Amino acid sequence: MDISVVVPLYNEEESLPELHAWIKRVMEANKFSYEIIFVNDGSTDRSWQVIEELGSQYPEVKGIKFRRNYGKSPALYCGFAKAEGDVVITMDADLQDSPDEIPELRRMIVEDGYDLVSGYKQKRHDPLSKTIPTKLFNATARKVSGIKNLHDFNCGLKAYRRDVVKSIEVFGEMHRFIPYLAKNAGFDKIGEKVVHHQKRQYGKSKFMGWNRFVNGYLDLMTLWFLGTFGKKPMHVFGFLGTIVFIIGFFAALYLGVEKAWALFKGVHMRLVTDSPYFYIALTMMMIGTQLFLAGFLGDLISRNSSERNKYEIEKTI
Repeated sequence: MDISVVVPLYNEEESLPELHAWIKRVMEANKFSYEIIFVNDGSTDRSWQVIEELGSQYPEVKGIKFRRNYGKSPALYCGFAKAEGDVVITMDADLQDSPDEIPELRRMIVEDGYDLVSGYKQKRHDPLSKTIPTKLFNATARKVSGIKNLHDFNCGLKAYRRDVVKSIEVFGEMHRFIPYLAKNAGFDKIGEKVVHHQKRQYGKSKFMGWNRFVNGYLDLMTLWFLGTFGKKPMHVFGFLGTIVFIIGFFAALYLGVEKAWALFKGVHMRLVTDSPYFYIALTMMMIGTQLFLAGFLGDLISRNSSERNKYEIEKTI
């Protein structure tokens, strides 16, 4: 199969027939063999009924229905697991991503040798409450990830070599950082293509404004830590714990030696326990020990963790 199109969605019943017809038209014009995988993320409207109707008429339509709303990352994870195409395309269901971009995205993967190609909506039709946080977030993501050539990490329109989607684990809200996940997995040939961005025709945006912006930063820090120390938490916690413990130990040792020297000289000196520095030193030793144990436990958990991505799937097509 040439292409798998994975479409995560939540309450997009009006746009699904039009989106399917558009994708079908593009695929047939280019003579691609393809499948469309709609992942219904707990929609409360008629989205699943629409997918079932499309699936009964068109063999290329496949579907996954979650029992409840899990989020975009779980939807992509399950869609990636089901995808069979040599190239996997992801796009949003709201018709803001243009299926006309698919042939060029596929060409960049197949002919130019990219592992991943991310869309860049250079001219956006979104409110300022969405565009300003996006620009700030992307600037930070470029700095942290080291992927300097991407302007829009969170663009829903992306193309992947099949090996990429089968090798990465998308969980929580990490769909924003799939290029970073791919880079950490060893797929570092990442490109970008300017794509057309259209105004939303139906429904309303699921974007949550500044709250999502803050969560994005927290997720980015989590991903940086996991990418750097995820397999070796002892290296960071153990190191910090050792440093803090040593500082506290030598501080306490200094106070003890100072008291002993005073006694040797016959100089009256207050008790060591009367000094606030003694308790600061003791606290540092305790914190250092706790950090070291946190690293040790982190190592144990990372070596024995079960799969995170387990979701209740009600139906499939």
